[in-house]
Amino acid sequence: MKYDEKRFAEAQQSYEERVEKATSRFPERQEFAANRLYTPQDIADLDYNEKLGFPGAYPFTRGIQPTMYRGRLWTMRQYSGFATAEETNALYKYLLQAGQTGLSVAMDLPTQIGLDSDSPQAQGEIGKVGVAIDSLQDMEDIFDGIPLDKVSTSMTINAPAAVLLAMYVATAEKKGIAAKDLRGTIQNDILKEYIARGTYIFPPRPSMRLVTDTFSYCSQEIPHWNMISVGAYHIREAGASMVQEIAFAFANAIAYIEAALKAGQDVDAFAPGISWIFTAGLDFFPEIAKFRAARRLWASIMKERFGATKAKAQMLRFHVHTAGSVLTAQQDDDNIIRIAWQAMSAILGGTQSLALCAKDEAESIPTRESTTLALRTQQLLAFESGIADTIDPLGGSYYVETLTDQIEREAREYIHKIDEMGGAVAAIEQGYMQQEMATHAFEYEQEIESGKRTVIGVNKYVIEDEEHHTQLLQVDPAVGDRQMAKLKKLKETRDNAAVEKALAKVRKVARSEENIMPCLIEAVKTYATLGEICGVLREEFGEYHQDHPAF
Repeated sequence: MKYDEKRFAEAQQSYEERVEKATSRFPERQEFAANRLYTPQDIADLDYNEKLGFPGAYPFTRGIQPTMYRGRLWTMRQYSGFATAEETNALYKYLLQAGQTGLSVAMDLPTQIGLDSDSPQAQGEIGKVGVAIDSLQDMEDIFDGIPLDKVSTSMTINAPAAVLLAMYVATAEKKGIAAKDLRGTIQNDILKEYIARGTYIFPPRPSMRLVTDTFSYCSQEIPHWNMISVGAYHIREAGASMVQEIAFAFANAIAYIEAALKAGQDVDAFAPGISWIFTAGLDFFPEIAKFRAARRLWASIMKERFGATKAKAQMLRFHVHTAGSVLTAQQDDDNIIRIAWQAMSAILGGTQSLALCAKDEAESIPTRESTTLALRTQQLLAFESGIADTIDPLGGSYYVETLTDQIEREAREYIHKIDEMGGAVAAIEQGYMQQEMATHAFEYEQEIESGKRTVIGVNKYVIEDEEHHTQLLQVDPAVGDRQMAKLKKLKETRDNAAVEKALAKVRKVARSEENIMPCLIEAVKTYATLGEICGVLREEFGEYHQDHPAF
C-alpha cells in the first residue's frame, strides 16, 4: 500500500491529540490486549508473495483450495451419537435428511478406553456421552442403510482407534464397498490424551506404534482416509491458550511424523492423510488469524523440516469444532449467539469441515432439536450471510495480518523450546506442556472471577432466580441393560473358536514388528469384541497410569 509518510506522520500526530482529549473525558473501558489502532506501519515489512501468496499454493495462508467455498462448501457435521447403535442410526439418518453432509461419531466412555459394556468398570457410563460400540455388530447397526462410499465419517477415538477403524473397514466390506472408496477420519491422536483428555490405555511408546501402523495401512489401502486428526481442540479445551493450541498440537504431530519416518515411511505418501481438529473460541479476530498462521507455519515445517515436496503433504487440512468450554448453563439461549460467531471465525479462517456445539452442551449431550438448530446455523452462514462468497476476505487487514504474524512467531518459539527438550514425548514426560496449560487455565479463570473477563449471565447481567426452560436429553437408564443383553447374545452365538484363533494372531503380531491392522480386521470379522482385543493388547503392551509417569 502506497502512502505519503510525511502526511501519515502529521495525521497520526493529530489523531493522538484527539485521542488524548477523548480519553480525558471518557477513559477507555479497560486495558485491552489489542492495540487501539492498526495502520500500514504495522505490516510495512509484509512480503505478499512470501507470507500470503494465493489460495491453493504455498504457504497456503489464504486457504488450501484455489476457489475455496466458491467451489465447494465446508463439510457440515454435528458431533453426535448416544445410547445404542440403533438409536444412533436413527439420529444419523435424520441429520443426513436435514442436510448434514458428513457424520461425526461420538463414542461412550467405555468404548473410548477399550472396555466392553459388560465390564464392571463400564457400569453407569454405557451410552452416556456417546454410542456404545462393543463389536462389529454395533458398527453394522450404526451404519445400517447409510452408504459409506457416499458419506464421510469422522470417528472421535484415540487409544483403540486402530480397532474401531478395523470395524469400519469390515462393515464397508459387508456392504460390498472397498476400503479404497472410503472417506473419513479417525482421530488417532494419542499424545494429546496424556496431556489433555486422559482416555489413554497403553503407554505412549506402544501407542505410537499403533499410530504409525495405521499410517502405513491407510496410505496403502485407504488412500482417501485421514489416518489421524491431530487434536489441537482438546488441548485448547483443557486450558491452553490459542498459541499453545497450535504449538503443542504441532509438536505432537512432529513426533508422529518422526516416528513414521523412523519406521521407513515416505513423508509424501503418508502426510496427505494427516488432518487436524481445532477450536473456534470467542476472540473473533484472533481466532481467524490463528487459522491463517497455523496453515503458514505447518506448510513451512513440512517443507523445510521434513522435505515434503507434494502440496498435499504441506497443506494443513482441518476440522473446527466450536468451543464447548465457553458455553454457560446460565441463560443458555445466549450460547446460540456465541456459537454463531465462533462458526463465523472458522469459516473466515478457511476450515474444511465444521461442527457446532449445541446450546445445551454445557449441561448434557444435545437434544435432536438443539442439534438441528446448530446445523441450521451452519446452513444460514453458508447460504444467507455472504461470508463464503469471497476467499479470505480479511486478508490484508492491518489487524489480522499483525495478529497472524504474532501468533505464528509465538508458536514457533514454543515448538523450538519443545525441540530443545527432546520433542513432544520428552516434554510430556517432563510435564512441561501440562504445566503450561494448567497455568494458562488458572489465569483465565482468575480473569472471570475478578471480573476482568466478562461472561454474560455469569459475572455480568446475571438473572437472579433464573428459570430453566431447556429440555435436556435424558439417556434411558435401561440402555446399559439392553446393550449388555445384546453383547451376551453375541458371545453365545458367534464362532468362539474362530475368535480365540484371531485373538491369538493379534497377540503374536503385537509381539512382532509386523503391521497390526490386517490382523485387527480379521479379528473384528469374527466378532471379537473391542474389550477382548484391547485386553490382549493390554497384556502385551501394558497399561499407562498417570501416577506412574515412567514409560
